[in-house]
Amino acid sequence: MYVPPSRGSCGAAAGGERPRVYEVWRGSNEFFLQGRFIFGPDVRSLFLTIFLIIAPVLVFCIFVARHLINDFPDHWGVSVMVVVVVFTLYDMTLLLLTSGRDPGIVPRNTHPPEPELTDVGSDIGNGQTPQLRLPRTKDVFVNGVIVKVKYCDTCMLYRPPRCSHCSICNNCVERFDHHCPWVGQCIGRRNYRFFYMFVFSTTLLCLYVFGFCWVYIVKIRDAEHSSIWKAMLKTPASIVLIIYCFICVWFVGGLSVFHFYLMSTNQTTYENFRYRYDHRANPYNRGMVNNFLEIFCTAIPPSKNNFRARVPIEQGLQQVRTPARGFMSPNMGKPVGDLELGRKPVSWDEPRSAADIRDLEVGLGGLLDEKEGRIAHASPDLSREAIPVELVEGRAGMHSRRSSWGHRSGTSESMDSIAAQMGTGEANWGSISSGHGHGHGNGNASSTH
Repeated sequence: MYVPPSRGSCGAAAGGERPRVYEVWRGSNEFFLQGRFIFGPDVRSLFLTIFLIIAPVLVFCIFVARHLINDFPDHWGVSVMVVVVVFTLYDMTLLLLTSGRDPGIVPRNTHPPEPELTDVGSDIGNGQTPQLRLPRTKDVFVNGVIVKVKYCDTCMLYRPPRCSHCSICNNCVERFDHHCPWVGQCIGRRNYRFFYMFVFSTTLLCLYVFGFCWVYIVKIRDAEHSSIWKAMLKTPASIVLIIYCFICVWFVGGLSVFHFYLMSTNQTTYENFRYRYDHRANPYNRGMVNNFLEIFCTAIPPSKNNFRARVPIEQGLQQVRTPARGFMSPNMGKPVGDLELGRKPVSWDEPRSAADIRDLEVGLGGLLDEKEGRIAHASPDLSREAIPVELVEGRAGMHSRRSSWGHRSGTSESMDSIAAQMGTGEANWGSISSGHGHGHGNGNASSTH
């Protein structure tokens, strides 16, 4: 599993060999085999899922299938053992294809798009520079229907239709369905097919074990000419497996039926719970047959991320460029919270954690060069004018993490010192640069959409 390198090691790498993409990845993902496999931050739950499948299969092979080998003519009893082993390996393969691949992550922009709307105030005539604000949403046409796409502050892009930002993995995912804790990965455009096949094959595996446990009990009853209850007492392992499979089939079977309905109507889990197409037209529904063909018979698009590639030099250079004009994020001054995922909004003036405050002090400490009397870096979300201290404190969560690529370290200062400099005008906020924002605007709280 990849462990993020320290800032010192990243600085050395910047001076020599450039790091790979997975080494400086801004999401919360875990990487294995040097970026060949990508998992969610809750990948440990995957081991629980594997255990819940492998353990009952082993019990079935040892206590049930082994005794059925000689109970069928023409050595057909061997097939009972072979089928369950092969089917389990097939199920594990689908699980790995679901959890260990890119679900359809949209690459982040290195800088925000060009602003389109200008917030013109009454004080513009006093010589102040107007603030440019990106529109929060844009209208796009999907099959003749207008669909609104939202701006993502974290990824600095307008999400494609059906794309949403996962607050767990901290990535925008194409055709986002949901984040599944059982597989430790987001379910999106590139792995939804394998996810459904995994859930459905697990349902069939439960029914297979459930059925042959009853076959073994009936074989015992017929051989000893006893009642079904006495035969069940002869094989307690079969009783445990019957109860276990009966409980599991309600979960995986119900999930299979639910996603069968979603595929037939071309919906995602997120859209079904969020938008409810019952009372309005679904622009993605092309008919049941075409909907299934879209899921199972179309080519899976290649990943938009090459996790093993070297970080391009241009990416580091773009993070230190100075914009021609200042602008504001569409969510500037709005409550923090994942609006799409239904998280409770948090007000800007709510106290942040001590870790976020310390990170803000370190991040803003590098902005001011006391010896030269100028600003080295600043966030693109800050305007050209002096910014109130309350707003800086509110944006602590938005700039708590810093990128180690293209970063210029600075001297840490306390919040009181920064506030004093901002109030007395010692810091020339009119020369704000966007480089700092691109390298540092990756806090978890920045997943507000």
